[in-house]
Amino acid sequence: MTDWILKNGKAVFPGGKNSFGEAARTAESCPSFSEDCEDELACDDAVSCYNCRYRRWTAESFECIKRRTQ
Repeated sequence: MTDWILKNGKAVFPGGKNSFGEAARTAESCPSFSEDCEDELACDDAVSCYNCRYRRWTAESFECIKRRTQ
């Protein structure tokens, strides 16, 4: 399970924008995963944090808007 980094009350993915395997494994065990609309999909893995509707991109990585409230 990924240890998310907390920054200013936000849960930031530690792997950055190019950790495809880690993002897929994290999403597989996430109870909040929900696939985003087709136009917003960012990788080939259907189940991946990169393709989740609750992902918000940052300069270095992305944050999970569901995880910050859990």
